[in-house]
Amino acid sequence: MKAGPDIAMIAALVGDPARSNMLTALMTGRALTASELAHQAGITPQTASSHLSKLEAGGLIEQEKQGRHRYYRLSDPDVAGVLEGLAGLAARAGHMRVRTGPKDPALRRARICYDHLAGDLGVQMLDSMKQQRLLRQSKQAIELTAEGSRFMAKALQIDANALAHPRRPLCKACLDWSERRHHLAGTLGAAIMARFTELKWAARDATPGSRVVNFTRTGEKRFAALFGETGG
Repeated sequence: MKAGPDIAMIAALVGDPARSNMLTALMTGRALTASELAHQAGITPQTASSHLSKLEAGGLIEQEKQGRHRYYRLSDPDVAGVLEGLAGLAARAGHMRVRTGPKDPALRRARICYDHLAGDLGVQMLDSMKQQRLLRQSKQAIELTAEGSRFMAKALQIDANALAHPRRPLCKACLDWSERRHHLAGTLGAAIMARFTELKWAARDATPGSRVVNFTRTGEKRFAALFGETGG
């Protein structure tokens, strides 16, 4: 047996279709009950309970008790990054689900990736920030510039110095599955998405399990002013 990380164990956990569907449902960043996850996976609550136990034991999810209910969420933003990357790999290899829903174009345009903006607009935002020299990127390493810190404070009232986290970088490149290019993750990506919501420029789709992010007309104009034309 070779030493090192056990990739096969993680792959086996993610590779089961029911568990994959439940993990994808948790990509919304919301905590869901076992019943809600069973519905998303199309399995019985009893079967869902067994799958959730395996995912929790494998460190991919964690649970939180509130009253009589138990809620499950992804254990770490890195889990979401791995799932997004696997989705991109599946798309590139041609392993696509046959049916596409009516919200598929909206999902590709703007969606939540755990807690940050993904899709066409997420990629566009990162590209624009690099062009404006607000960020510097070398491969997957992204750094906020001094100009970027000033921009965040002035344009979005975000204090970048307050976003330091012991287990999560300020900026991180996340490979977008639909665009096959990077969008911005990390605590800054999460803070920007939260600010869009606070300003009512964008809102998450209310449909259970949906990752779609809808921008208002005002939000599209503000986004375009900061990060270029949205084409909406």
